[in-house]
Amino acid sequence: MQIWVDADACPKVIKDILFRAAERRQIPLTLVANKLLYCPPSKVIRALQVPQGFDVADNKIAELTEPGDLVITADIPLAAQVIERDGHALNPRGEFYTKDTIRERLTMRDFMDNLRGSGVDTGGPPVFSQKDRQAFANQLDRFLAKHAKVEAR
Repeated sequence: MQIWVDADACPKVIKDILFRAAERRQIPLTLVANKLLYCPPSKVIRALQVPQGFDVADNKIAELTEPGDLVITADIPLAAQVIERDGHALNPRGEFYTKDTIRERLTMRDFMDNLRGSGVDTGGPPVFSQKDRQAFANQLDRFLAKHAKVEAR
């Protein structure tokens, strides 16, 4: 298993949680972004810089994701691609996207895009909170504990 991070918009606090988890469990983690990112010195953590452009980082992550990999992203279309490839997608607020929920999320995303395109102010996402950070850390820990049990068999 590998962890991929859609790193352009991933909060720093989430990256820090991921760095600690990757080191603790020795799981390869790759930050993918179209800008140069900080990456702590590590044998399991690396950064992959992709060219500038719309969805270039997302496309690279989708291309490299293998079954069982974990992708950290708030991008719903990328999450859908990851799920199609039998990967797991977790957003920085601690919500897993699943085969059961991704179609509804894509529909809602498209609906909100249409509203914004017609001039309706839909607001933005809520401020990233301590509760979001904790929810993410808890989901990540549960996922990695379950995955480690499967790997040990």
